[in-house]
Amino acid sequence: MEASNFFAHMKAITPQPVEDLFFRWFQDPSPYKVNLIIGAYRTDEEKPYVFEAVKESERRILSNSNLNKEYIQSSGLDIFNKSSCAILLGKTCPAIIEKRVATFQTLSGSGSLRIGLEFLKTHINPPAVYVSDPSWNNYSLLVNQVGLPLIKYPYWNKLRGELDFDGIINCLQSALEGSVVILQVCAQNPTGVDPTLMQWDRIEQIVKEKKLIPFFDTAYLGWSSGDYEDDAYIVRKFVNNDIQCLISQSFSKCMGLYGERVGALHVVCSNQETAEIVHTNILPIVYTMYLSPPLHGARIVANILSDDELIKQWKNELKFVIQRLKDMRIRLVEELTALNTPGDWSYIVNGIGMFSNLQITPEQCSSLSDKYHCYVLNTGRISICGINTKNIKYVAKSIKAVVEPQKEDILMGLS
Repeated sequence: MEASNFFAHMKAITPQPVEDLFFRWFQDPSPYKVNLIIGAYRTDEEKPYVFEAVKESERRILSNSNLNKEYIQSSGLDIFNKSSCAILLGKTCPAIIEKRVATFQTLSGSGSLRIGLEFLKTHINPPAVYVSDPSWNNYSLLVNQVGLPLIKYPYWNKLRGELDFDGIINCLQSALEGSVVILQVCAQNPTGVDPTLMQWDRIEQIVKEKKLIPFFDTAYLGWSSGDYEDDAYIVRKFVNNDIQCLISQSFSKCMGLYGERVGALHVVCSNQETAEIVHTNILPIVYTMYLSPPLHGARIVANILSDDELIKQWKNELKFVIQRLKDMRIRLVEELTALNTPGDWSYIVNGIGMFSNLQITPEQCSSLSDKYHCYVLNTGRISICGINTKNIKYVAKSIKAVVEPQKEDILMGLS
């Protein structure tokens, strides 16, 4: 008797573009191949970078014979929750002192966003969630997964290579009252361009007027100025101005803890009683998703944030990492300029963080990936982390070749 095939009705889902391109890059035997896809820092030798502060934190964990591997409470490791909230909002933040923040350790940024959106769907049921266009693709997946309406607000003027601030304002001014708006605090993915402080003031004003619920994504704190706490200015400003909000925090980028999946969700409330009620209502969501968060990554972060020596070491390392990426931006534009590549490439230098959006067509992006082995999303987003002193000339020549294909003979031997 033939066994039933319960899954025969299913159809394969197309892989996410990032996953598909990464697999193609991984399988590519070309010695010229360059990974401009994944947002993970690499050294100039193309190696994953482990912060020395992280190594020291782990050494201390392993040498402590009193530590065990027991489950931790569903809300997370207490010292991690307190220290992560303190570095985000500031130790003297009134919301912390008044115990108005409900904090949960989460599975990095995606886990934080998912729990936060699930909470909002269950208890607020906002009319819509506003997400920037372009933005990190996972936002749309997460919003759709919890079943909330998704509306995209303009963010990037591709023709001019700059922030579409008028588009942002016009959209948010017409937003449905009580909606959620996801806001990347700094080093925006994928454009690498942020609002100015004055523009943030205007966004804050509209948030108040329209009674919007800000959901801040702070994944790239430190990747703008090189200083984690300086980059947290916008979040601190909103919170100190008594705006209730949700904040997603991740230590994947700022501490290089990509595989440890360590992050937090902070819900800033109007008073302590409300924060305690919010805490009890988020707990069941955690129970049914993973029950207890991972311990090791939380210990690593808590050790660093609780030790003056380690936190200083980490901050210095982060500054070095960011400066190297800034140098790569400058070098790339210098190479493109030296090749007389058509177009204004200054937006690459002016950008910040891991990413930049190349002002080229999807067809040119495909050519970069398929013909020149420089793997880039068809949106034009490139990860500056994939560029180093060894491949930067090749990357620049490849961009030149797709922008000006009639002159690709300058790239003899590269295709």
